[in-house]
Amino acid sequence: MNSVSDVIWRPYGDYVQKSNIRRFMVKHGIKTYEELVKRSMDIEWFWDAALKDLGVEWFKPYSQVLDVSEGIEWAEWFIDGKLNIVHNTLDKHEKSKRALIWVSETGEKRTLTFGELDEEVCRIANGLKSLGIRKGDLLGILMPMIPETIMALFSAFKIGSIAVPIFSGFKFDSVKIRLKDVGAKVLFTSDASTRRGRHLPIKEIADKSVEGVDTIKHLIVTKRMGVDVPWTENRDIWWHELVKNQSTECPTEPMNSEDIAMCLYSSGTTGKPKGTIHSHAGILAQATKEVGYYCDVKVGDTLFWLSDLGWMMGPWAVVGALHHGATNLIFEGAIDYPEPDRLWAIIEKHKVTAFGIAPTAIRYLIRLGDEWVTKHDLSSLRILGSTGEPWDDTSWLWYFKTVGKGKLPIINFSGGTEIFGCFLSPLPITELKPRTVRGPGLGMDIDVVNDRGESVRNQIGTLICRRPAPSMTRGFWNAPGRYIDTYWSTLPGVWYHGDLAIVDKDGFWFLLGRADDVIKVSGMRVGPSEIETALTSHPAVSEVATIGIPHPLKGQGIVSFVVLKTGHSATDELREELRQHVGKVMGKPFIPEEVRFVTALPKTRSGKIVRRLIKRAYLGEDVGDLSSVENPVAIDYISDSQ
Repeated sequence: MNSVSDVIWRPYGDYVQKSNIRRFMVKHGIKTYEELVKRSMDIEWFWDAALKDLGVEWFKPYSQVLDVSEGIEWAEWFIDGKLNIVHNTLDKHEKSKRALIWVSETGEKRTLTFGELDEEVCRIANGLKSLGIRKGDLLGILMPMIPETIMALFSAFKIGSIAVPIFSGFKFDSVKIRLKDVGAKVLFTSDASTRRGRHLPIKEIADKSVEGVDTIKHLIVTKRMGVDVPWTENRDIWWHELVKNQSTECPTEPMNSEDIAMCLYSSGTTGKPKGTIHSHAGILAQATKEVGYYCDVKVGDTLFWLSDLGWMMGPWAVVGALHHGATNLIFEGAIDYPEPDRLWAIIEKHKVTAFGIAPTAIRYLIRLGDEWVTKHDLSSLRILGSTGEPWDDTSWLWYFKTVGKGKLPIINFSGGTEIFGCFLSPLPITELKPRTVRGPGLGMDIDVVNDRGESVRNQIGTLICRRPAPSMTRGFWNAPGRYIDTYWSTLPGVWYHGDLAIVDKDGFWFLLGRADDVIKVSGMRVGPSEIETALTSHPAVSEVATIGIPHPLKGQGIVSFVVLKTGHSATDELREELRQHVGKVMGKPFIPEEVRFVTALPKTRSGKIVRRLIKRAYLGEDVGDLSSVENPVAIDYISDSQ
């Protein structure tokens, strides 16, 4: 593991003097990062102090920060307090300032000020009321990343309904499962969308999705592409017709801190999707803290986090950015269409200051060539962000050096849908080593432990959380027992997150992947990301996915699936060279049994490599539902690989 000599970035200038987190530290007499983390473990003090520092506004102040009288698993926050996400993200801000930028893959653009966005949210909120939608009703959102998608989300928040964002790339079976599970009354959708220049028939998918969902009363359809779509009278309503005569004013509903704002589903690649439940106060507290302290977003900044609304980072980014009076940029389409510099052109044109992306997407962009990045002026950037999976050294360093010119910190988040935020993350005041997540998130009582629940350092362990946080899910929708079994049963009274991590001798934390992906070779545990990092350090390798398979002598053997860089051919000589390369980097026990060459790896739209599906395909097992996989044909590559 890295040593102190591997520190590659140190905070300087405004990162030290003018960052939001420095303001908080000065206010409370905190002098060092280590002291900050330690103080924040007093979670009741921290969350009270942080929300005051960050300017969260309440209709009614809370009388108590935390109540665990029903058990840590069912903690309640900000008791008796009343607030609303929309008040903090729209109502309180200067109306003339820019709130939202939408850009499509072909360069279409739309910009809305806080005032314009507020008026549109009020119109659709009033439209919902005219349909009989009230506080507590559930509203599905199956839409591409366009301004109306954000309006739909905020309209639900505003009137106290519960938003159910759904990934716009899902097929109808996956959408139906979610709508039926929650009993949604309305589904927001669009006539179509576009990706790589092709129309995506979202309305047709929506129609199939609501068949048999008896609770659905209306589909509210945005005219995105202007194409003909199937229509069901008395059920389907055009967005523009619904809002045509609606008032641009609508009162924001005061919500109890614990009132549910959103039910956000996991991707569903490992069985039935889990409907995670998030409160108004929890969403606002975590997104505001992370965007404000970790991404250092301020008034005048523009945050661009590449995501869909159906993934956590979509609503996280828009709530966090708008709370701080900054601009949120959303993008619809493919990252390399019509040219491979689509993202870098957007950053340059719109003067993006904080940009976030998944490591897998970076690995893909590397293959397209440095020239697509270096031709653009990216000097507006102050923060590079990432989340979704562990990094390898080669890709992290490319992001750091080629995109950030070696001057910008990579704020590498690790968390999940179920906590609407991160357990681990650097801050702009912290030194960085390649790939590090640096340490515990503020106000998150995190540890790395062995199988007995004992803290471990400088060895692989599993990630846990010993105390609750405001944004933790309030259970799973219709499945409270599954929630307890998933997170609270492995170590009683402790949130067991299921990620592998290690804290090195210098106190830097690193994420190594999922604990259930861990490979045990002759009694030695290794995370797949460690093998993948070793392989991607070879100049011929672009991407890797590694799995463990049954082995008669070792318990498990290692199989790696490799995507080569352009200019390199799949040969038996290279295959053996790669196997021995892992041996040199990791040691002989970790030499893969097999290295197989593939043209692509199966991933979700958010960029996660789906190792479990790879393993099933390799072993000839049923891979199940592939609707969350963006490129399901890549599963065939696994089966056919040699």
